[in-house]
Amino acid sequence: MANIKSSKKDIKRTAKRTLRNRSVRSAVKTHVVKFRRAAAEGAENTPELAVAAVSALDRAASKGILHQNNAARRKSRLQRRLNQLESAED
Repeated sequence: MANIKSSKKDIKRTAKRTLRNRSVRSAVKTHVVKFRRAAAEGAENTPELAVAAVSALDRAASKGILHQNNAARRKSRLQRRLNQLESAED
């Protein structure tokens, strides 16, 4: 346990940030999973779910919750999957 006053404050701040970041990360994962499930089932709303997932990834990256490269990699995978689905439909 920290003894210095500023260290105790840091611990409190970190705990708050962790909770906030965890909820954003969870929301991002939820959007991505919804897209993946729709893609696997061949649902009609797959492009809209992809847009929502990319938007959530961008938001998390801009807030510093996810690293920019991590978000870019995930978006690339989503887009690649969406393109495969669209080319399979043609």
